[in-house]
Amino acid sequence: MHSYDEARKWRLDALASADPATLSERYAGLEPSAPAATPIRGPEIGMVMIRGRAGGSGAIFNLGEAAVTRATVKLTTGEVGHAIVLGRHPQKASIVAHLDALSQLPDWVQVIETDFVTPALAKQDAARTRQAEETEATRVDFFTMVRGED
Repeated sequence: MHSYDEARKWRLDALASADPATLSERYAGLEPSAPAATPIRGPEIGMVMIRGRAGGSGAIFNLGEAAVTRATVKLTTGEVGHAIVLGRHPQKASIVAHLDALSQLPDWVQVIETDFVTPALAKQDAARTRQAEETEATRVDFFTMVRGED
């Protein structure tokens, strides 16, 4: 079993990677009994520097910048939710922050995982499988034939 922090990171990773349109559709169907969220910060769009390593273990270098959107919300019950998503997606960041806050409530954690996290992970797995199949279809095997001694 994961610790609370690991489970929260797992949920946030899945939600932040989810398709914005699909996430919005599912969020629109969220039960009206969910505690409302008040924005504390953002959503704000900013930039982060992406860093890499030559060969995976060499010297660190700056690869470039990427846009991110962050948001923080507070539920009427006091829980605070945070989100940082890649790209310029203010609505998505607000939704993820609200879902993060809701997942801190024992009555809501299973709803968030079942209705949002599991479908997001399934869609990501399907996309990964499709990409692997497309890559495999274009694979070329090179081989060398060795001729015997004359």
